[in-house]
Amino acid sequence: MKKICSLKVVLFPMLVIIGHVLYAQESPVAAGKEQSPAKEVDPVMAMVYATMKPGWKPTAEDGWISLFNGKDLDQWKIPEGDNGHWKVVDKAIDYDARSESLAQDKNLWTKESFSDFILRISWRMKPGLVPEFSVPVVLPSGDYEKDENGNDKKVTIQDSCVSGVYLRGAKKGEVNMWNWPVGSGELWTYRFTKTYPPEVRAAATPKLRADKPTGNWNTFTILAKGNNVTVFLNGKRVIDNAFLPDLPESGPLALQHHGGFDEAANAYKPSSSCFQYRDIWIKKLDEKK
Repeated sequence: MKKICSLKVVLFPMLVIIGHVLYAQESPVAAGKEQSPAKEVDPVMAMVYATMKPGWKPTAEDGWISLFNGKDLDQWKIPEGDNGHWKVVDKAIDYDARSESLAQDKNLWTKESFSDFILRISWRMKPGLVPEFSVPVVLPSGDYEKDENGNDKKVTIQDSCVSGVYLRGAKKGEVNMWNWPVGSGELWTYRFTKTYPPEVRAAATPKLRADKPTGNWNTFTILAKGNNVTVFLNGKRVIDNAFLPDLPESGPLALQHHGGFDEAANAYKPSSSCFQYRDIWIKKLDEKK
């Protein structure tokens, strides 16, 4: 009997302790979780996420500005002497990479400049025009993968179209559109330039490839706030708050000209910008937010 009583004395405290441990693990109340304040949603990011919800429609009442009405290019500066290569086809901005402008800059720029903003733009490559091309494989660090001989490892891609969006009047602020294995959304200059710190180059490299097959429409949602840029492609975050040194505080946007047509060969050069763009909306952000 004494042994049984002694056993109870020993076991009871142990069971109490075990019970408290299990309760703390299973119960959010016991763990004090009910006292943790709900995580606040950043209002700017809430607006970014809203653009990716099914059925989202931008309105002037919510501060959204249309940069393309599906009819004309009145809000854009067409390169002098372009001769109709930047044009509107089927309610989309259509470009054939054959601008006849004698200017070095054949890009299509907005007339208005922007500072901090959310940009929403849909785009697609026109298939079957631009030839295949061998391109390097980009690593998460921004460096190129090497083969057994120490040379850049390359893969062949079809429809090697290349274009992009220039942010704040700066070519260095380019957000790429292309068929490279690394995926669209890359911030080319910041990823490619080895004089930038490793963390800058890595942040400018897409975290994943979210592109749709050539010929399909893709959609960028781009947040530019201060020197930081975040890029969503088809609802996937491919660039996460990348810090871009020396990015101008303000400037126009541009749709990039790249490559061109080789008249002698009667064919497009690799990496030419045979693209269409539509549904272009921008929301200026209050600098105080």
